[in-house]
Amino acid sequence: MTVRYFAGARAAAGVPDESVELPGTPTVAQVLDAVRARHGEALGRVLAACSFLLDGVAVRDRDTAVAAGAELDVLPPFAGG
Repeated sequence: MTVRYFAGARAAAGVPDESVELPGTPTVAQVLDAVRARHGEALGRVLAACSFLLDGVAVRDRDTAVAAGAELDVLPPFAGG
């Protein structure tokens, strides 16, 4: 799967996107745990305030399964728009 970071999440991760491979069919929570472990607590703090899109659909339940090849967008709160 691909995790794409926007705004403050991109700054905290240090990359605009990355490929994440986990065994089986991971949940959104497991993907977030993996990227938090990879990038540290700065990203962890940002993730706590973020919204997520899974293949373009808002995810509210972090127990949602993430299929191979999916895109998970990490969207921190932002002003304006």
